[in-house]
Amino acid sequence: MRALFTAATGMEAQQTRIDAIANNLANVSTSGYKKQVPGFEDLFYETLAAPGALNDSGVALPTGAQVGHGVRLGSVGRVHTQGDRVSTGRELDLSIDGNGYFQVELATGETAFTRDGAFELDRDGNLVTRQGTLLLPSVSVPVDASGLTIRDDGTVTAVIAGDSAPVSLGQIEIARFANPAGLRALGSNMFAATEASGDAETGVPGDEGFGSLSQGFLESSNVNMAEELVRMILAQRAFEVNSRVIQASDEMLQRASSL
Repeated sequence: MRALFTAATGMEAQQTRIDAIANNLANVSTSGYKKQVPGFEDLFYETLAAPGALNDSGVALPTGAQVGHGVRLGSVGRVHTQGDRVSTGRELDLSIDGNGYFQVELATGETAFTRDGAFELDRDGNLVTRQGTLLLPSVSVPVDASGLTIRDDGTVTAVIAGDSAPVSLGQIEIARFANPAGLRALGSNMFAATEASGDAETGVPGDEGFGSLSQGFLESSNVNMAEELVRMILAQRAFEVNSRVIQASDEMLQRASSL
C-alpha cells in the first residue's frame, strides 16, 4: 500500500523539523547564533494518466492523474537576520550592527567567519576568540595600555603608559558575502565560505554595505522562543497525523486480508 511508505516519509520529515527546532532552542543563549529552518520538497510522482493524454473517446485529459510518493528534506538553511544587542560593559566585547562577519584564523591557517564578538587577549596581547583563534587583521594590545577604545569604524586606540594622547593599535575589518545562507557552519559560532556563499568581500565597518561596531555589546541569538515553540507544536501534530495514516493503512490491509 502506497500510503504506508508515503506517511513514513512525512514522519521522517517532521522528525528532521523537530531536530532543527531543538537545536535552535538549545542555542537560544548562544552569541551570534543564526536559527535553522528546514525546507522540504515533494518526491517523484507516479503518472497514471498524463495531463493532455487522449482518453478512450479521443478527448484530451484536462488534468491527468498523478500520485505522489511523499516528501524529503530539501535543505536546512540558516536565517542570517540581526539578533538583539545585549550590553555587557566589557571593553573587548563587540557587536556588528548590520551586515558583516568578523574574520578569524583557524589552527589550520584557514579563515573562518563569526558574528560572535566576545574577544579576549592572549599571552601576546592579541585579540582572540574564546577558543583562542586569532582575529584578522591582528590587533595587539600592549601590557601597559589603558582606556582601550574601539570605535564604530573599527579603529582601535588606547593610552600607553608615558603618553597622554591615545595611540592607534590597529584597524578591525569585517567581511560580507553575496549569499550568507550559503556559509557552512563549523561549530564554535564559526562559518566557512563555500561556492554557494561566494568569496568574502572585506571592508571597514561603517562603509557602504558594511555594518558598524558597538563596543561593550554582544549580538544575541536571533531565535524567537515563542515562534520555535509554535513550530514545534505544528511539527508534532503533523507527525501524529502521518502516524495515523500508517495506522489507517494497516487497518485497511488487515480488513482486506480477513476477507
